[in-house]
Amino acid sequence: MTILKSAAGAAPTLSPDRYEPGVCNIGPAEIAKRRRAGIVGTLMTLGLLIILVALDLPPILRLGLFVPAAIAASGFIQAHMKFCAGFAALGVFNFGGDGDRVQVVDPEARARDRRRGREISFASFAIGAAVALLAVLLPI
Repeated sequence: MTILKSAAGAAPTLSPDRYEPGVCNIGPAEIAKRRRAGIVGTLMTLGLLIILVALDLPPILRLGLFVPAAIAASGFIQAHMKFCAGFAALGVFNFGGDGDRVQVVDPEARARDRRRGREISFASFAIGAAVALLAVLLPI
């Protein structure tokens, strides 16, 4: 069993719909935040592309779409996976509201979380790069 330590010192209970190292570290409120980040990132990507095309700027400037596209990808991936890469790096999980983070003290669980967080970051980076590259290469 994974050893956990809450901020208040009380040991939280584990259940199948709760924390699972490397698999699930956020609950409904945090998932909704990630989904909103995905939507905002998508709107920023589309808005920036429209502006760049409308102003007839050189296609190479479309590489700037990398950042909002990576943000969008990260948000959607994290929401879908029910896993926050940032929380993994911090060694925490949250199934409550803001400030309800619980520290993961088991080194093996933290290692699994960090590994999953890196996978999410890499996938987000790759998707952002692919979107930016496609935007540069498309004749629009």
